Amino acid sequence: MTLARIHRPAKTAMQSGKAKTNRWLLEFVSDDPREIEPLMGWTSSSDTRRQVKLWFDTKEEAMAYAAKNGIACQVEEPQEPKRRTMAYSDNFKFNRIGQWTH
Repeated sequence: MTLARIHRPAKTAMQSGKAKTNRWLLEFVSDDPREIEPLMGWTSSSDTRRQVKLWFDTKEEAMAYAAKNGIACQVEEPQEPKRRTMAYSDNFKFNRIGQWTH
């Protein structure tokens, strides 16, 4: 049976904003290991489903598509980053933890 992973991709290291992170992605998980092609040394796979990526606006749409097509799916909920609120003036506090070096 085909297994798919449904998740919301994290932002890339090159992004400072949250653009393109609100859509859900359905990717197929392959059980076959990749093989190293002996002549050039490239990695290859006989499973072409690994190349398929389907984008959906909501998680429910992705799950409905998987159910309609008989695809077993594994849903991974996104982890929101924990942000600490800081101010520039916190660097100059009298009771600051840690030494000010310059």
